[in-house]
Amino acid sequence: MFRKSGGLICALLLIGLSAGSAAEKKYGPGATDTEIKLGQTVPYSGPASAFSSYGRLMTGYFEMVNASGGINGRKITLISLDNAFSPPKALEQTRKLVEDSGVLADVGTVGTTPNVAIQKYLNQAKVPHIFILPVGVVSPTLRISPGACRCIRASRWRGRRSGNTS
Repeated sequence: MFRKSGGLICALLLIGLSAGSAAEKKYGPGATDTEIKLGQTVPYSGPASAFSSYGRLMTGYFEMVNASGGINGRKITLISLDNAFSPPKALEQTRKLVEDSGVLADVGTVGTTPNVAIQKYLNQAKVPHIFILPVGVVSPTLRISPGACRCIRASRWRGRRSGNTS
């Protein structure tokens, strides 16, 4: 008798605990039931300001996604700051994104040197560093970063598709 009622009590307790945890959704920084907050730094000024179009394009894309209902009902907020293609400025702006704005991830930061400059900080802060867009030669340090996911350059991707990988 005790075993049957003990099993029933355990089952009810587990159901009660799972219902309580389902009602109490907890997300990390930058994510709520209604919003996903992402950040990036782009050279809107400085010697590589021609790449600022990437930041504007990404902002427009997320506006389009939000206009069609977001992702599973969550709106995407992209905070895009100017890094002036300067490593110290990129680090400063990235700290603002993480510490002041509380972004979920650094997404699509433009430039090899700005990405190398912020990589260690993002890893220490446990903030994902995804869709890295290097402008020139890719630094080997970006390839081995545990929290990094870089974009494939379009020219390399086209080569792989056509069978020409040189």
